[in-house]
Amino acid sequence: MNDREFDLILLGATGFTGSLVARHLHDTYGDTLNWAMAGRNLAKLQHVQSELNCSVPLIETDSADAMAMNALVARTKVVCTTVGPYALYGTPLVAACAAAGTHYCDLTGEVQWMAQTINHFEQLAQESGARIVHTCGFDSIPSDLGVLYTQQRMQAHHQCYADTIKARVGRFSGSASGGTIASMMVMMEQMGKDAGIAELMANPYSLNPQGEQSGPDGLDENQAIYDTDFEQWTSPFVMAAVNARVVRRSNALQGFPYGRQFSYDERQLTGVDKAGQRKAKNIAFGSRVGPAVMSFGPIRKLASRFLPKPGEGPSPEAQLNGHFELFFHAASTAGSRTVRTRVSGDRDPGYGATSRMLGEAAVCLAQDDLKCPGGIYTPATAMGENLIKRLQRNAGMTFEEV
Repeated sequence: MNDREFDLILLGATGFTGSLVARHLHDTYGDTLNWAMAGRNLAKLQHVQSELNCSVPLIETDSADAMAMNALVARTKVVCTTVGPYALYGTPLVAACAAAGTHYCDLTGEVQWMAQTINHFEQLAQESGARIVHTCGFDSIPSDLGVLYTQQRMQAHHQCYADTIKARVGRFSGSASGGTIASMMVMMEQMGKDAGIAELMANPYSLNPQGEQSGPDGLDENQAIYDTDFEQWTSPFVMAAVNARVVRRSNALQGFPYGRQFSYDERQLTGVDKAGQRKAKNIAFGSRVGPAVMSFGPIRKLASRFLPKPGEGPSPEAQLNGHFELFFHAASTAGSRTVRTRVSGDRDPGYGATSRMLGEAAVCLAQDDLKCPGGIYTPATAMGENLIKRLQRNAGMTFEEV
């Protein structure tokens, strides 16, 4: 792909998150990155270009037009897209990249759509050499790379991998993005129309390769649970269902280095006392009632009037003041060996941190000497240690033992 016109094209640069990715690429890489911005509206692209005070090339295109996507991907090594919900707008671009051998990354957390892209395009990507990488934002980079880093520390200290890892979300300041909410609405609508999607969502291993979609983990508990390892109450975490499936796929794609009985679960820490217990119970109640209520179309339609819309987001001050942290407790049942690590970020997870994660993933695909052949990957299996280093250097993230 050395003859491609660009190293990277950012599609959706005029949206709220897309413009943040553009800002990160411009501020971090300047003239060292050969990239372009693409979107449906040239005037809006020009506005973003003006805001950045740069001369990055602009491409007017429509993600719903398959021929336009074919022409777009032929010009670049990597396409980085923020145009969602991906189940509605993402398939023509993935199809084009898989056919042309163009690498690809996105922000999707839409399990049902990821499963479809794996079924329809993985073989084509393998044949063309395209590396297709979903979930390159807060869904699911901290979880996926956090497990990779934690297992590396287990190897360094104990010369073995953990067969159990608990991820626990600690301090957390930020809100779900409008794009994430829109994607969840689409997923609920599709589940109501297609029993197959509901069945897929009920399988904790639904993103694993065919024939490998079983294991020791069940559905995440939606109760308040006291965790004796962390000595705190815990509640369900809203993104755990996506993140856990990605982590399990990573283990499977690597040939099960952590074992076929590797177990992973992800929850949110709520506190040590009665107040922490009450908080955990309240969140757990909402996690049970919310999906049931939102499964009704009229209620979804009413709720969408009050929830953040795609393209909306917090102020720059709120982004800067946001933060997140995840703790990982790894244990090997043979010999009771343990390691604990922490992954943290210094921006709000839904926007400021996510945009930097996606930008770094795109540059990693474009510039780093990655060893994986074509296929549909997770962040850990496509980029792994390369991406961890980039995130620590350029994206305000920290990976450390605690």
